[in-house]
Amino acid sequence: MSCSWGTELWDQFDNLEKHTSWGIDFLERYSKFIKERADIELSYAKQIRSLSKKYHPKRSREDESRYTWCLAFAATLQQLNELAVQREELAENLNTQIACELTRYTQEVKTERKTHFQDGRRAQQHIESSWKQLESSKRRFERDCKEAERAQQVSDRIDLDNKTDGEKRCSLKARQTAQQKKQAAEESRKEYVTSLNQFNQDQHQHYHTLVPVIYQRIQDMEERRIERICEAMRSSAEAERKVLPVVSRCLDVMMDASEGIQPRMDTQQVVEVYKSGFDPPGDVEFEDYSATMRRSISESSYLDNRTEGRRHSRKLWPFIRKNKLLTLLSSPRQPPPPPPTSPSPGGVANSPQSPPPASREPITQRLNELMSSGSRTRKQCLRSLKRGLSLKLGSGPADCSHLPPEQRRKKLQTRINNINEEIQREREQRDALLKMREVYERSPQMGDAGSLEPRLEEVKQSLQRLDDELRRNQLDNRSPASRESPDGSYTEDHSAELHFKSRSSEFDDDFDDEEPLPSIGTCKSLYPFQGQNEGTLSMVEGELLSVVEEDKGDGWTRVRRNLEEEGYVPTSYIKVFLDASAKGFVQSSRLV
Repeated sequence: MSCSWGTELWDQFDNLEKHTSWGIDFLERYSKFIKERADIELSYAKQIRSLSKKYHPKRSREDESRYTWCLAFAATLQQLNELAVQREELAENLNTQIACELTRYTQEVKTERKTHFQDGRRAQQHIESSWKQLESSKRRFERDCKEAERAQQVSDRIDLDNKTDGEKRCSLKARQTAQQKKQAAEESRKEYVTSLNQFNQDQHQHYHTLVPVIYQRIQDMEERRIERICEAMRSSAEAERKVLPVVSRCLDVMMDASEGIQPRMDTQQVVEVYKSGFDPPGDVEFEDYSATMRRSISESSYLDNRTEGRRHSRKLWPFIRKNKLLTLLSSPRQPPPPPPTSPSPGGVANSPQSPPPASREPITQRLNELMSSGSRTRKQCLRSLKRGLSLKLGSGPADCSHLPPEQRRKKLQTRINNINEEIQREREQRDALLKMREVYERSPQMGDAGSLEPRLEEVKQSLQRLDDELRRNQLDNRSPASRESPDGSYTEDHSAELHFKSRSSEFDDDFDDEEPLPSIGTCKSLYPFQGQNEGTLSMVEGELLSVVEEDKGDGWTRVRRNLEEEGYVPTSYIKVFLDASAKGFVQSSRLV
């Protein structure tokens, strides 16, 4: 059914004006709705991205890539980030393709509506003016007719009463006045007829020509506005549908990640990671205390039994007599004595062997730093300090002897695989250099073959070093390790740093029987040195000693004369010869 505002609503100009104004207000409201929705989508995308970044691992951890539930969570976070990207794309499409276009179109509709209603008002004003002119001519014709009628009545009455000459003259004048009024009424009638015809013509043109055209234009404008709202809604839904396939794929990946979680595999992986390889402890032997104590025990055997009993008992470690750990921790911290001007013993006779009391670092301060951790980590820290290595720095012996057998085997095997990869890369580089040298030898204009010799020599030395390191690690990997745990269980955490939490003075074990720290080189004494304070070692000129710990920057080097005599000597008094492998190990420990 077709209808036209020009014919159906010819008398509803004011209502049409209100309706079109409300339609434009709705268009502005819908534009604002699209903008706010785009802002919400953008804010949602930012929050999702921030959430994904917050829970994403800050650094690459081996545990994150080892367990399936960690991998599934990482995949979920990655897909959430992709969802945020799609939401940002949706917000951009809503802003650029819909909201901006609606804003521009709203201004165009306002301008067009203003033009149409101005034309309608001008046509309405014209018909009103024509109507006023008709009313004016009508009133004038009515007035002139009444005046002509009164003048005629006066003239007739005078004619009836005509008796004298004076009265005759009045009667003639009255007839002339009546004739004039009659002529004026006739002219007014003609003017009224003309105005009436003009008004009828204008009214017909207004309601059958002007109003239909103007109202039809307004109707077309309203239909275009509604159609534009329809297109905006369709575009909004299309923009949403456009990101749905990607969102669906992200959700599918999340579902696949969740289905890929394998609890059995994760629990087996825990065994692979933490299995120590130690055998469980054996049965505890029965100790018979019911037998009466023999009083004929010799004093020497009594003392031996007492010493043996103390070895297996728990002792307060700060009060252990002649504990080697105290000697280790009381290493000299004062500046070492300067080297003498001559290698004679008199050169060091006046050298300071002990610092002034104000410059000595108290032993209690160093022990407090050590004892501010828990019992479990304190035992590990003390064992590592006994070996001359700091767990806080994450270093360990080159042969990984500080690890349990199973973990040691895996660590060495990983190291062997890495060395094989480095050897393969060095060989490929060597082959490339050899081919380049052959090309240079055949075509000297391309380059100097002799310029490649330093690089070839460097690669050769690197290969030799890697081969030696490979053989050493293979030998360590083939060597059997003890299957017995020193404490009945092994819970050393070799990947995390020590966190000092609480103070305690109770010691869990006696480390007098720990194996000595491995030697990293040798040294030769240049001057004699008398170690008078605790922790130092005396030496004579020209004596050869084993280096067990390099100078840490305080001017002292830890050396060993035999398995029993060990201490610190001034670094300036000796000449150190470190092994090649020990240099790399010490440098890597410092870097860590």
